[in-house]
Amino acid sequence: MDIIIGTIPPLHPTRPNKPQEKLGGLIQAQFLHSRPPRKGIAGPSGMERRGKKSSDPSRARILTIMVSDAAELPPDLEQSEYLVYLRFVKK
Repeated sequence: MDIIIGTIPPLHPTRPNKPQEKLGGLIQAQFLHSRPPRKGIAGPSGMERRGKKSSDPSRARILTIMVSDAAELPPDLEQSEYLVYLRFVKK
């Protein structure tokens, strides 16, 4: 006869915990500046002065934000494509 003290074993096998990517983690940032979209910059000859042709959408706003602790940012931020979602909260 076996005497077991404690809890009963689970009825269903448990799944091992998968390492999950940190999704939806909020990072606090401070809003610094807002500007309208870029327009073409023509030089004296009428050619674009920027090396790379780029245009911003006409209804866009360019926001500058500051994250006070860069360790919270993904380490491959410059090499990967990320989506950034903004939520504005008044102080």
